Amino acid sequence: MTGLINAVPTDKPEEYRNVFVFLETRKGAIVKSSLEMIGIGKEIAEKVKEKLVCILVGNDLAPMAKEAGKYGCDKVLGAESPDLEDFKTMPYAHYAAQFISEEKPNIFLIAATHDGRDLASRIAVKSRTGVTADCTVIDIDPNERILLANRPVYGESTLAEILCKNHRPQMATARPGVFKVPDAQDGRNCEKDIRRVRVDPDLIRKEIIGFRPKVEFDITDADIVVSGGLGLGKKEGFQVLEELAKELGGVVGASRPAVDVGWIDRDHQVGQTGRVVRPKLYIAAGISGKAQHIVGMKQSDIIIAINSDPDAEIAKYSDYFINDDVYAAIPELIKEIRKLKGEKEVEIST
Repeated sequence: MTGLINAVPTDKPEEYRNVFVFLETRKGAIVKSSLEMIGIGKEIAEKVKEKLVCILVGNDLAPMAKEAGKYGCDKVLGAESPDLEDFKTMPYAHYAAQFISEEKPNIFLIAATHDGRDLASRIAVKSRTGVTADCTVIDIDPNERILLANRPVYGESTLAEILCKNHRPQMATARPGVFKVPDAQDGRNCEKDIRRVRVDPDLIRKEIIGFRPKVEFDITDADIVVSGGLGLGKKEGFQVLEELAKELGGVVGASRPAVDVGWIDRDHQVGQTGRVVRPKLYIAAGISGKAQHIVGMKQSDIIIAINSDPDAEIAKYSDYFINDDVYAAIPELIKEIRKLKGEKEVEIST
């Protein structure tokens, strides 16, 4: 647990109930990593027979509150204002902490995105508690209602289980892509308490004049990822992967060694020190299968590996293994996909 100066232990932890999840939004929709938090939050809430409560801060929240209900949220608490249209650390933390103070949740979860990490620390300070960051395993002791937050340590070679026994809420951030997005249930409703708020000007210390993403894609959102490694032999190999990804409607990923040698930007990196992905289809071309990479893609629904080495480690984790040179196999795949698309659209199902 992150230490906090002069933090006061909670006298009556039994008074703190329910699991809270902060929902990050972008362009009027809940981001995928927050949907993952709904899934694990619901699992924990059900184990202790409590409610899953989601927090929304922004503007025009009703459609997103409805979406949260479909994915398993029991209640939505919202702070709504035109001044909250774009993410701003100070007011977002203020309203989240205000809900915590009023409702007294036992557990508070948030996705460890750029904004989530920024927000979590401020909420923890305001709530006089600690936060376990970047968790990859989250569970609960149902008898003691203690959050079991596990995060990688020692160069990500070991998992440390962090407990927060004396302060509430028990807070944790979770690495995007680790947990599964729950199935949406059309017609499922949730209780909603969305409040129109007037934001204190002192909380708005910056003006958002526009938003331009660093890249045009988020690899963690993709249903199909085509990744390459050093086995491609050259930077130009990623142009071949780009062509295959385009035919499949996917995006290009990469192993860390391919990124380290400068063949592709780090935003494409899949692995323990990159992004964790769980697409419907993952194609690994010229990737040997080191543990660092496997951690980042092993939860994919279908894994296809292409490697000229029949003993490559990646074969152990693959549903299908193509033992061939990538420059022989990939053009043939593209050719066959184009033939199929001449008859009907290619659809990947699991």
